[in-house]
Amino acid sequence: MAITYEPIATTTLGSAAASYTFSSISSAYTDLVLVAVGTVSTNGDSLIVRFNSDTATNYSNTSVRGSGTTATSSRSTGSTSLFLGYGAGFSSTEICNAIMNIQNYANATTFKTTISRVNNPNGSVGPGTEAVVGLWRATPAAITSVLIGSQSGTMSTGMTLTLYGIKAA
Repeated sequence: MAITYEPIATTTLGSAAASYTFSSISSAYTDLVLVAVGTVSTNGDSLIVRFNSDTATNYSNTSVRGSGTTATSSRSTGSTSLFLGYGAGFSSTEICNAIMNIQNYANATTFKTTISRVNNPNGSVGPGTEAVVGLWRATPAAITSVLIGSQSGTMSTGMTLTLYGIKAA
């Protein structure tokens, strides 16, 4: 079986940080996968993602969340970022994880779509699992940088962030 996931970069935060940016991303892959594992300073905080330093209202999010007893959904358009944990939120005390697939990131002629999965195992904001579909509607461009950050607090010390490239099989 061919190895298709290749780690591009990984970091473990040595101190709390509002955001972290993966920059100078090569166009050598077909897709990207962003993985975040850790906690945040504010219970229930969402992680956000932005491409190419774009802070304009070019993002849309649609999410479906299940907590084991309740299912909810939400939608936002004209947002300034994509969300990881839009409804589920991250925990300040229990390790959560999020995985975002970024399709066709190097194509300079199309808008970019993402699919994310977020898992919060327990706590006051969980348990919960959420799927989020995102769209970046800026002028079509290849993605060369990915910012991941906390929406309202900080990502805690020890959070691990990894960006993978998917090679054509």
